[in-house]
Amino acid sequence: MTDGDVTGLELARTYFTDVVDPILSTRFPGLPFAAGRLGTGSDVLGLDDAVSRDHDWGLRLSLFVPENAVGDVAETIERALPDRFRGHPTRFAFTGQATARNHVDVGSVSAFLESRLGFDPRRGVEIRDWLSLSGQAALEVVAGPVFVDRSGDLSTARRALEWYPDDVWRYLLACDWARVAQELPLMGRAADVGDETGSRVIAARVAHIVMHLAFLLERRWPPYAKWLGTVFRTLPSGARLADPVAGIVGGTTLADRQNAAADALETLLDQQNGLGLTDVRRATVPFWDRPYLHPDPEIVRQLVAPIADPEVSALRPGPGSVEQVTDNVDLLMDPHARRALASWLSTRPRP
Repeated sequence: MTDGDVTGLELARTYFTDVVDPILSTRFPGLPFAAGRLGTGSDVLGLDDAVSRDHDWGLRLSLFVPENAVGDVAETIERALPDRFRGHPTRFAFTGQATARNHVDVGSVSAFLESRLGFDPRRGVEIRDWLSLSGQAALEVVAGPVFVDRSGDLSTARRALEWYPDDVWRYLLACDWARVAQELPLMGRAADVGDETGSRVIAARVAHIVMHLAFLLERRWPPYAKWLGTVFRTLPSGARLADPVAGIVGGTTLADRQNAAADALETLLDQQNGLGLTDVRRATVPFWDRPYLHPDPEIVRQLVAPIADPEVSALRPGPGSVEQVTDNVDLLMDPHARRALASWLSTRPRP
């Protein structure tokens, strides 16, 4: 692979090994630090390509040092960096910025976690914390590679975010099934009154929930919208769900969309039953005496019945986590806004 084909992660690794690590070893021997490529950017997910190079792409590195060393380390690295490395500038401006700077982001583990999550998982993760997480926020901490971690603090935080506790997992699965139940019959009703556009919009919402359910069942954090479908295709269940999801979104008739939704939900229920989370015979049942479908209510009942944590058990199936409640980008990118919403969600008891 030539430098012109190198990925962001490969570039970050060699940048650390050949440039930044020697600076630290010489100027700060014995300093406990961690380095990797975390945070924002398609390269953190390993999904950057030629198009990614048009903005905010290049020599980027996450460097974590003790809080009292942040200023000295950042100043030393700025002075010691060469102008270029492997043909790439070490200083460049991000989109909307006029001043070029280096992108060795020096900070403490605590500050990084607060900026991405709004809490420090090393101190324990409360129910409100779990509900405040978006998949993308978690991925900005756990997805990228860590090249070295001499203090162990970063690795401890990443282990704490591997996945939800079982009771929270069950609750969020139940919420997705409940959300499908709210939407699926409306897809048919809209079509029956001649609102084909409205029916298709609802169908797309159902497809999105189906995809989110697939990530939950695979115990994988879903990325933000740009990469959701791309990563979805890599899930073990992605191949089985690809045609049904495409049919939900692209079906030319209500029958096509409804049959595709039923197929997708049957696939998900089979997987869920196989995990021992439920034991339900069929995913969909008739919606009262109307010619529509909705998920069998027994699915939600069986998901929430074994929940032992009283705080989780008290939650009402339906709202779920912040990313199940909203897709508003400004809110999902703001950890403090997410936590404020999660505080409200975590106090919504069963009726």
